[in-house]
Amino acid sequence: MRIGLVTDTYVPQVNGVSTIVRRIVDALGESGHDVAIIAPRYPEAGDRSILRELRVPSVPFPPYPAIRLSLPSFGAAARFLDDFRPDLVHVHTEGPLGLVGRRYALRRGLPLATSFHTDFPRYARHYGAPALAPLVWRWLVWFHGAAGLTFTPGEAIRDELRGHGLSSARVWGRGVNPRQFHPARRDAGWRRWLAGSDDSAIVLHVGRLAPEKNLETLIGAWKLARERLGQRATFTVAGEGPLAARFVAELPFVRQLGFLPRTSLASLYASCDLCVLPSHTETCGLVALEAMASGLPVIAANAGGLRESVRHEETGLLVAPHDAQAFAAAIESLVLDPARRFTLAAAAREWAFERDSAHEDAELIAQYTELVSRGGEQVTACAA
Repeated sequence: MRIGLVTDTYVPQVNGVSTIVRRIVDALGESGHDVAIIAPRYPEAGDRSILRELRVPSVPFPPYPAIRLSLPSFGAAARFLDDFRPDLVHVHTEGPLGLVGRRYALRRGLPLATSFHTDFPRYARHYGAPALAPLVWRWLVWFHGAAGLTFTPGEAIRDELRGHGLSSARVWGRGVNPRQFHPARRDAGWRRWLAGSDDSAIVLHVGRLAPEKNLETLIGAWKLARERLGQRATFTVAGEGPLAARFVAELPFVRQLGFLPRTSLASLYASCDLCVLPSHTETCGLVALEAMASGLPVIAANAGGLRESVRHEETGLLVAPHDAQAFAAAIESLVLDPARRFTLAAAAREWAFERDSAHEDAELIAQYTELVSRGGEQVTACAA
């Protein structure tokens, strides 16, 4: 097959969407399929391993410069894809490039797949604009309603999409590579640098430092846990975002590492002792799966995709999303009980094997094949 991928975020940018798209590129290539990708151009070097790649000029999004806004030309994108002759177009984002990919597939009568990675209606509420949520849903239903398949990584969000009339929604994209993220990557050098000794349990948070990640709760919980635990715990965060400066100001005891390449991130996970994730807007929570595959118990918000990945009292602990006291108590309980941490970590690692991305990748290719075989049976929609 010849698969065209279109996304408003891609490597070298580090986030859940770019990770999934990169994973699909690798899976298709390893299976002998041809791939072409349209993605933003970044100041940093792009992915030179893809021969058919159109990088579109982009500019920083002023409130959040790490996000790039692309300035696509439909004509240039169409010429690029026409030359490639895709059998199917898979659009991963609902932004400017996503619109171009959607429009191209519909105009050419090609099978269209989309992905729903980000819970924008909940983001609207989190950023103080709850009245926009119904309008956001109307936009999303229009956008994804044209697709023969819409992939989303969580069962709850799949059911929500179906409840809004998107009957083509399927669960895909919640796999992890347990060979890449593995306890054997534990690095004594990382531990010495972060904590100084093995006597201090390293508490980790990985993710974008932005309001939708419920960082108010994380800040409150870590302050309380630090007061109670003192030097028995070391707090570390990997990630950047608009709240990074506030994180430094309010939590001066935290080791802030910024964004890390995935090879370094795998070593960091394995070198820590537990992971804390308070976000309640996750469609999947890939970070939780990576941490569990690395042998860490996860303390997570009892909401969204995290609730589907973390099994309470089995692979980690689930806590009410906005309860900083409860998060602090959960951290304290695991820091002070290494035997319990070990039991949860072993079960977390075993659970990660059940989410092996290799199985999902084969399933995705089978879904592509089926959609291509159906050809023009997908929903028709206005290409404008």
